[in-house]
Order: sequence, then structure tokens, then C-alpha cells
Amino acid sequence: MTAPVVVLVGPPGAGKSTVGALLAERLGVEYRDTDTDIVATAGKPIAEIFIEDGEPHFRELEREAVRTALDGHCGVLALGGGAIMDDGTRKLLTGLPVVFLDVELADAVKRVGLDAPRPLLAVNPRKQWRELMERRRPLYTEVARTVIATGGRTPEDAVDAIVDALELRPAADAARPAGREEQA
Repeated sequence: MTAPVVVLVGPPGAGKSTVGALLAERLGVEYRDTDTDIVATAGKPIAEIFIEDGEPHFRELEREAVRTALDGHCGVLALGGGAIMDDGTRKLLTGLPVVFLDVELADAVKRVGLDAPRPLLAVNPRKQWRELMERRRPLYTEVARTVIATGGRTPEDAVDAIVDALELRPAADAARPAGREEQA
């Protein structure tokens, strides 16, 4: 069984997609996002799944997308913000290099405006986001090996913090024999 090099979790606006893609590039691995997998499987945007099929159906699709990705992806994996709400998903994350990208409301608003089509934030998005985080923060923390606050950091700074916290090495560095420096 292969497992991701890093699994990113966090709320909307934390930077999972941006940081995840940059981290994958830095490490020389593939990037995958379970929300993208769900859209591909369902053939429609997540907001439409919520409206037409309901949140329970979306969560079933999400649970399966996470299970499939964890079992077959060996790069950087970003999970949807609510994936950690599922007990089974949290169990699957046990022992994996999970990074909680934490963000404060003000930074999340700047990044996503909270007016994007996010079904759980449709009415009074600031209040909804705060309540969502009250429920989710302990779960993000529970599954995380490390927490990286993204507020005030560029995506590149967040990538540096993840690489340092998890002591990761890019694939090119890992292929070089230990103790041998490249000649310039």
C-alpha cells in the first residue's frame, strides 16, 4: 500500500490547493485534491451536489474519495475542509504525515472572499465560518502531526515550514548518496 508523502487538512481559505501544488512541485511528486476527485466522479460541482443530492450524499462521495486517494496516492494530498468530520476518515489518517493548515477568519476572507460557492458558508459566511471552525479545529488538531499557521505567510513560506516541520527532502536530494555534495 502506498501512502501520501503529506496530507493537507484545513478550512476553506487555508491554502490547501495553493500550498499543496507548490509543495508537490518542491518535492518532485504529484499533487491530488479529493474535492477535484469528487467533482470528476459526480460530474458536477460540489455546490450542485449539496443542492441536488444533499450533504449526506456528498459526505459519502468524500469518504470514498479520501479512502481511494489515501490508498493509491504517494504524493501530496489535499482533503476537503470537512473530510475530518468523518470518524472513519480520521482513523485512516492515523500515523500519516498530516499537516493542519490553520488560518484565521480575516485571512480566509481575503483569500476566498467567503462569497465563492461554498455550500456550508452560504448564509452569513463569517458567522458560519466561526461556528464551523469551533467544531472542526479540535478534529484538525487531532489528526495533525504538525500545525502550520498560514496567516501572514506566503504560500512559499508555508511550504518551507512544512518541509522543515516534517523534515522532508525533495526527490532529487533523496536520490543523492548521503554525504556527497554536488559539484558546481
